[in-house]
Formats: sequence, C-alpha cells, structure tokens
Amino acid sequence: MPEISQNLFEIIVTFLTITLVVNAILGICSYLIMLERKLSAWMQDRVGPNRTGPWGLLQPIADGAKFLLKEEVIPDHCNKVLFVIAPTISVFTTLLAFAIVPYGPVGEMPIEWLRFIIAPNVDIGMVFIFAVTSLAVYGIILGGWASNNKYSALGSLRASAQVVSYEIPLGLSVVGIALLAGTLNLEKIMAQQATAGFWGWNFWLQPLACLIFFTSALAESNRLPFDLSECEQELVGGFHTEYSALKFGLFFLGEYTHVITSAFLLVILFFGGWQLPWIATPESSFALAWLVKMLVLMTKVLLVIVVVMLLRWTIPRFRFDQLMGLAWKVLIPLSIANMVAVMFVRQFNWNPWWLPAISLALFIAAGVIGATTTRSEISRRPLATAKLASAH
Repeated sequence: MPEISQNLFEIIVTFLTITLVVNAILGICSYLIMLERKLSAWMQDRVGPNRTGPWGLLQPIADGAKFLLKEEVIPDHCNKVLFVIAPTISVFTTLLAFAIVPYGPVGEMPIEWLRFIIAPNVDIGMVFIFAVTSLAVYGIILGGWASNNKYSALGSLRASAQVVSYEIPLGLSVVGIALLAGTLNLEKIMAQQATAGFWGWNFWLQPLACLIFFTSALAESNRLPFDLSECEQELVGGFHTEYSALKFGLFFLGEYTHVITSAFLLVILFFGGWQLPWIATPESSFALAWLVKMLVLMTKVLLVIVVVMLLRWTIPRFRFDQLMGLAWKVLIPLSIANMVAVMFVRQFNWNPWWLPAISLALFIAAGVIGATTTRSEISRRPLATAKLASAH
C-alpha cells in the first residue's frame, strides 16, 4: 500500500507540474509577443500597443480572445484531416521538449509537491530534446502540403531543407559540452557549472560552440534573419498562408515555445543556469534562496529572448542560398573542428583553457577563408572584374 500511495502521489505531482508549466508557457508567450511589439515600436520610433488596458498590458488577453472567437475557416481544396493535424504536431513537439528542461535549482525543492522540472533525471536529456524538436518540421511540411497552395508548399520545402541543415551544427555544437561535462543530463551540466563558479561557465571554454548553437537555434525556430519559410515578401505567409484563428495561433505558439526552450538551453548549457556570483551560489542558504536562483535563471533566459527580438528588427533577411551556405560551408565545418579540438584536449589531458584560444583561431580562420573565397568568386564575374580594373 505505501508503494501504491507513493506512486499515486508522484503521478499527481507530475500532472500538477505539467498543468502549471503549460499554462505558464501560454501566458508567457502572450506577453512575449506584446514585449516584442513594444521593442519593435521603440526601435522604429513609433507607438506600440497602448490602448487595451493600462499601458496596453491587456493586449495579450484581447489577442487570445480574438483567436478563440474568430471563425475557423478550412478551404475546400485542402486535405482537411492533415490540415488540422499539422499545427497540433508543431505545438505538441515543442511543448514536449520542455518536459526535461529545468527551470530552477532541481535539487532544492522547498515543498514536497513543488518541482523545477517535469521529468527529472533523464540521462539522455539533450538527445531527447533534439529528437523531439526535429519532429516539429513534420507539422510544417504537412501544413504546407495539405493547404494545396503553391506558397505554402514552397514554404514547407524551404522549412524542411532549413531544419535538416541546421540540426547538424546544432547537435555538433553541444557535443563539446557533453565531452567536458561527461554527461548529457541537463541538470548535472547546470550543477557542475554552479559548483565551478562564474569562471566555470561553459561559455568561457566553448565560445565558438555557443555562437554556433545560438545561430542554429535561431534558424531552427524560423526567426529572422532566418525566416525564409514564411517570409511575407515572397511567400505571402509561407506554410501557414491558408491558416486562420486558433490553428494559426497554434503555429505561432509552437514557434515562440521553441524560442523559449532554445533560450533555456543556451543559458543552461553555456551560462551557468541559475548560478550568479554573490547572489545565487550552491552555498546560498538564506530564506527563499531557491526563489532567487529561479529568478536568476529566468532573468538570464529573458535577456536571451530580448536579444533574439532585437536581432529580428536589426538584421535583414538572408537569401536562401546564403542561408544554406552558412549552414553547410561555415557552421558545420566549424562545429566539427571545435568538436575535434575538445576531443584532443580531453584525450591528452591538456589544460582546458586552450579551448578558448582554439575557438578564436577557428573563428579567424573561417573569416579569412570566407573573405578570400568571396573575393575570388567576385573576381571571376566579368562585370565585377571590369569594375575592379576601373577602380584601380
């Protein structure tokens, strides 16, 4: 009987945690959209949403009500079953990936029924996340194909090529972290950095891997400057051209949830998680220390999301050939070279502080090779050669 009651308690706690986390993500996504609208208005010197509620704070509630109350339109020429299933797949896979992402100090649960992670102690955590999030592309492909629309089909084709390409450097960039930490468990990676302190953050040893991970995560979540699958100038709306009301909202929710998950992973893998010198350390034993640590982690995640939003309104969109070239010609070779460097350092027991120097050397070498290659390609063009000759 005690075992049955304990198992029942675990099931109830897990169910409550899932309910709280899902509802929190829904609310956070709503207000992140408002924050992005405010940031874009500030950057473009215009007035953002300010009519609904004080300072426009009720705008996300009005937007949510609009999604629920708008008419659900399914065009006659669509494959109706797949048309409805597609947005469900997109949002389900992104929410499922968040199941093993810790959002606080996991080992310091102040109340028995309170957890800082839905599924603790998953030793293949990073592999699970990459496996689940890679399935989100099926929702986009099904949505584009089932819409029976040329713009949607082109958007889904671009999305499939983009996601498959950027999954490679995204996965390779964290292999170095796994080799240094000796585990794929996100909780243990975060705990190791917290124990090592500020200079033990993986960012200092793997700055190039951090840059590759951040860039690939942007491309995976279809954020500017990598939103080639839904760019309105070319494809109207891309794979979600035919979608409206709640189904379009699910696609949007899946995209923003992916951004949140990527921000959490970046902070946990490279920036120490909840650890912050003098404020949140493993030795912190004051009252509500767990709350301070959780707030530190959330603040770091929010800063990453703000950077993502600022990039959207700063950098112009890539051409598709530039997008694919960046993945196959730059990020994948760099991530492989970085992984080999970490393997050498671990195999021969070198000082790990050689890794930042190697990362800098690889970054400079990639820049020099890229500039030289670009110049040689330009010089082979007849018009460009004539202009260079006239300039000299």
